[in-house]
Amino acid sequence: MTTYNIAIDGPAGAGKSTIARKAAARLGFIYVDTGAMYRAMALYFLRKGIDRNNEKAIEEACEDISISIHYKEGAQRVLLNGEDVSGLIRTEEVSQMTSAISVHAPVREKLLELQRELANTRDVIMDGRDIGTCVLPNAQTKIYLTASSHVRALRRFKELEEKGLRCNLEEIEHDIIERDYRDTHRAIAPLKQAEDAVYIDSSQMTIDQVVEAILEAAGHGNPKDGR
Repeated sequence: MTTYNIAIDGPAGAGKSTIARKAAARLGFIYVDTGAMYRAMALYFLRKGIDRNNEKAIEEACEDISISIHYKEGAQRVLLNGEDVSGLIRTEEVSQMTSAISVHAPVREKLLELQRELANTRDVIMDGRDIGTCVLPNAQTKIYLTASSHVRALRRFKELEEKGLRCNLEEIEHDIIERDYRDTHRAIAPLKQAEDAVYIDSSQMTIDQVVEAILEAAGHGNPKDGR
């Protein structure tokens, strides 16, 4: 069985998940949110009080973690050891923990096999930090999606404000810049653009414009619903 894989990489706040989800719906592909899987692991470590720098404790904890992705009424649900944690993994605390623990090999190895299994059996769009370079190096279409740190901070600021949360734009941008540095300088699978990836800067683009650019790159410009 030949499957079609689209890999989308890019920094935090670039809109990867939103874009990938919409593009997958247009194509009839399965959307695999690898970031949500990492976030679920981060939530587990936070709950257990595990130090983000203690690789030995993290490796041992990985043996007790089961993460799966299901779709219910068209919506993606993330299960952590059988518990639906979809509504618990988008906090700033989880975001920071996610970036910190993703540098550890046991964490990446735990999720890599599942991600590749999905890609080998279904047409998928997968987004993350190292999909095109490490997870799916043979993906037929690779995208590097980014935006300026200021634009990404503004998006996050508005998102938090809409939820009624108080936040500081400068602090958000500072956190984004720090996270970019960690993601691009980590020893294992750092964030970088794959040599054969299409570069898209979404700073001045609408969501629909980015989706169209990705579909065009995959040779599916202006498709009807489904394939």
